[in-house]
Amino acid sequence: MSDELLHDPAGPVLITGGYGTVGAETARLAAAAGHPVLLTGRTPERGRELARELGGEARAWDLGDPAPFRAAVRAVIGAVNDPDDRVLRAAVAGGVPYVDITRWTARLQRAVTVAALLRPTAPVLLSSAWMGGVSSLVAARLADVLGGAERVEIAVRWDMADRAGADSVEFMDRLGIGFEVVDGGRRRLAAPLTDARTVRVAGAPLRVARIDTPEQYTLPLTLGTATAATRIGFSSAAATRALLALRGTGFFRWAGGERWAPARRALLHSPGEGGTAVLRVDVEHGGRSRSATVTDPLGQSHLTAVGAVLGLHRVLGTDGAPAPDGVVFPEQHPDPGAAARLLAAHGVRVDLGAEPAGSGSGPAAAAA
Repeated sequence: MSDELLHDPAGPVLITGGYGTVGAETARLAAAAGHPVLLTGRTPERGRELARELGGEARAWDLGDPAPFRAAVRAVIGAVNDPDDRVLRAAVAGGVPYVDITRWTARLQRAVTVAALLRPTAPVLLSSAWMGGVSSLVAARLADVLGGAERVEIAVRWDMADRAGADSVEFMDRLGIGFEVVDGGRRRLAAPLTDARTVRVAGAPLRVARIDTPEQYTLPLTLGTATAATRIGFSSAAATRALLALRGTGFFRWAGGERWAPARRALLHSPGEGGTAVLRVDVEHGGRSRSATVTDPLGQSHLTAVGAVLGLHRVLGTDGAPAPDGVVFPEQHPDPGAAARLLAAHGVRVDLGAEPAGSGSGPAAAAA
């Protein structure tokens, strides 16, 4: 017997991992938008208080347990890793709109293949770009202003004081694995934490280095981007220096696998009291460039949840645009300007920088 999800337009929004750090934020935002919620995970007892608070339900669905799961739902948001594509397969089979915010690039590529083979009749939004697809959505907004996006560069400031669930730092597990990027229209392998540079993010210099994120794969396909680069830096300059030094020693190559996972994640995972999520997006096209700084004072988990709920509106067709057909990415919104403005409704500020005078003053001009 297999998992079975049935589409019920009057049913709840199912959120896998719905009472984790990001899942709980997503559940609150979905409920505030008028959606009843069904929260699932391995230990539903942990989610029952939140479910009662939101007038919803918490049920067990352990994606590592073969026991089948069944529910009738309006839509699904994947807020926890779906390593065997169980949730994706069940949603597609049941014609249920689906949003996923948890996949690293290789798993997103596999999800595209799985979904394409299954031929979904309901939207499948793979929104695992940084912060639930917010980075891609803002890049699409800037590309819309410029008429294209030859180059997209994203700089993320990770706030060490912020709350972060274990899944939030899973990118640490990828720091020993090379990944494919597109630079100058050519594909090549990049090593994590290389190509470091200093950029100004929210008015302050920040040392950043490359990491593997899905938008570096999707933007060349969707926007025709010839160069797509995402880099990360940390609010603690010492932490940034330490990670770059560890990369130089080969730590992330020899400390791979599950045995070293707690040690890797402990480098960044700290149950802080809260911080501010900040990222900068630079887009260049035709010798012109624009930048945007995204700031969420409620933190990284909240910003990711906002991206998830914007994705929910997208697949339900409740954000002012028709629901998409088949598999899509967040930057493929037909009106990225309107979609980006929805961020403000959730307290997220998007500051669009003025276009620099003259030509050729692209993202590289941000280097300090």
